[in-house]
Amino acid sequence: NLNLLEDGKERKEEIAVAEFHKKIKEAFEVFDHESNNTVDVREVGTIIRSLGCCPSEGELHDLIAEVEEEEPTGYIRFEKFLPVMTEVLLERRYRPIPEDILLRAFEVLDPAKRGFLSKDELIKYMTEEGEPFSQEEMEEMLSAAIDPESNSVLYKDYITMMVIDEN
Repeated sequence: NLNLLEDGKERKEEIAVAEFHKKIKEAFEVFDHESNNTVDVREVGTIIRSLGCCPSEGELHDLIAEVEEEEPTGYIRFEKFLPVMTEVLLERRYRPIPEDILLRAFEVLDPAKRGFLSKDELIKYMTEEGEPFSQEEMEEMLSAAIDPESNSVLYKDYITMMVIDEN
């Protein structure tokens, strides 16, 4: 009976792997502009995020190093990307942060419990704390997060908009 259980488990994993392969191939092909099974290394982060993963810049850098050629060409080949990305998806690495944890993080930055952060406060935190945002990342976040009328981030609304639906 144990063999049947093992077979069932292996079968499930095979199906999962086949599903992941299909998703990875579809995501990769969007950026394979020459249709030669390669993508520009600068697109890898976008591909990975489109598959529901949220690696930090450091983690993304390590992933790229794993799939790059010995002599980097600026392109990533599908044959090298597929097994690495399959493993990432099977292990459920780089999952998005749950909504309640994001809310607690914003609340730490808002000790007065106002329910918002001013644009200046947000810029300060994004440039002076932790892994600093690049100018481009900061502009992208501010354009999505800042409420134009109050010039602040109403963080409960922002989190709701930001959280990736897991289904």
